[in-house]
Amino acid sequence: MATSEEAVLTSFMDPLKDILVNYLMPEKCYDEFFLHFNFLHVTCLKIIISKGLGIGIILGSVLVKLPQILKLIGAKSAEGLSFKSVLLELFAITGTMAYSIANSFPFSAWGEALFLMFQTIAIGFLIQHYRGSTIKGLGFLVIFFALLAVLISPFTPMSVVTTMQASNMPAIIFGRLIQAGTNYSNGHTGQLSAISVFLLFAGSLARIFTTVQAFYLSMHTLSNSYYTARKLATP
Repeated sequence: MATSEEAVLTSFMDPLKDILVNYLMPEKCYDEFFLHFNFLHVTCLKIIISKGLGIGIILGSVLVKLPQILKLIGAKSAEGLSFKSVLLELFAITGTMAYSIANSFPFSAWGEALFLMFQTIAIGFLIQHYRGSTIKGLGFLVIFFALLAVLISPFTPMSVVTTMQASNMPAIIFGRLIQAGTNYSNGHTGQLSAISVFLLFAGSLARIFTTVQAFYLSMHTLSNSYYTARKLATP
């Protein structure tokens, strides 16, 4: 009986170990947690938090719009969603992309924005489509890609791209406020995806945490460098 239970436990733990070791922690940390039951191993906790924040950032940026797209398609309705908010988000995203391309940044610097752009475009088209304005939706796609081609061309003045990049955050904030105002005036969230909102919130928290952590580490390094320099300068 014990052998049978051990076999069942092993068949459950082996796939779990593969997932955890491949994506969340090194094998040594797995052993510390699940073999030695040392759940307060500081180094391993730091590794897990770091990996978890990375996953949170990815989910909160690259994949954040997918649940919203699926909900729109499933409900066949765009009730409660603001098209103006989508346009402002696209303004912010394309500004980031155009600025990165104009400055010859690598794909890793603007690849996230590319994924977000396609998802946001899809949401904009679906909003028009489910409001009975498919022609307007197609016109939106044509106009957007035409403007995007102009923005990323070498003929666009750098000042235009820089201004768009500088307006990135205000456009996002204003877009969110418009969406919140739409939901408030309607008295409901309509087809706004709770999963997308959660992923956005989780990604934002992860970014804030990593920014604060990076600031703390840089200040700590600067402080150590200062005291080391003072010691060396003291006769």
